[in-house]
Amino acid sequence: MKLNEILGIEFPIIQGGMANIATAEFAAACSNAGAMGLIGCGGMNTEQLRAEIRKCKSLTDKPFGVNLMLMNPCADEMADMVIEEGVKFLTTGAGNPTKYMPKWKAAGIKVFPVVAAVALAKMLERAGADGIIAEGTESGGHVGETTTMALVPQVVDAVSIPVVAAGGIADGRQLAAAYALGACGAQVGTCLLTSVECPVHQNYKEAVLKAKDRDTTVTGRSVGAPVRIIKNKMAREYVQQEYAGATKEELEHYTLGSLRRAVFDGDVSTGSVMCGQVAGMLHEIKPVRQILEELVAGCDECIKHLG
Repeated sequence: MKLNEILGIEFPIIQGGMANIATAEFAAACSNAGAMGLIGCGGMNTEQLRAEIRKCKSLTDKPFGVNLMLMNPCADEMADMVIEEGVKFLTTGAGNPTKYMPKWKAAGIKVFPVVAAVALAKMLERAGADGIIAEGTESGGHVGETTTMALVPQVVDAVSIPVVAAGGIADGRQLAAAYALGACGAQVGTCLLTSVECPVHQNYKEAVLKAKDRDTTVTGRSVGAPVRIIKNKMAREYVQQEYAGATKEELEHYTLGSLRRAVFDGDVSTGSVMCGQVAGMLHEIKPVRQILEELVAGCDECIKHLG
């Protein structure tokens, strides 16, 4: 069964829950365009997330969900609040949501945790997850070590619930590859950064459009917090300090507030411009609907050609 049939949406695509970017307005725009829109709770407290959920309900009558970043200090409160607000679809990241699963399942919520390793996928299936989003290291933002090409088929073989591929998917060929690996659909983020509706600063969009295949780097590996961003002044200085043996506290000097600077102020020099390796494939700003249509049509054409 394809992801769109499982979730009751038009296209087999989930919009990534990108912190400070996946607002109520953007989630609603993605849902209205036929994907599963997500509100990302990164950078929010519980009441801010509640307000975003209510705003999203007023902007779309299509299904939408919430990405609960478990590193958020309000995660425990948010886990209860999404039940109170009648959220029907959840993805999780940056942690293990097992302790919340019983109450989410009792509330009838579909839960698709994002994982970067097979062991966690198996554990979450046992805990009651409805699906798994297997995200490769090609993706933007917080990443694991394994590539999408290697991770997805191993997760597919290890669990009996639906698997969604994420990381390195920006056109129809990559969506077709995700199906070939056994996935039922895809989660995408980077290719939506250059949409008309995406709320990031124009400078951020331009930085993504200018990026080539090798213009991203991973910071924070030395302190166990790897994040993929575009190479800029901040990234180069950060990596230089990492190699010099800087402590976690010293490195935080570079990243404190850096995502907000990039997203809201358009600071693409010292800001954290999170995006995946597929940035090199993006060349113009388009409406979300067009991006999704081209993804699916390109996939169908690729499969037809292979057949």
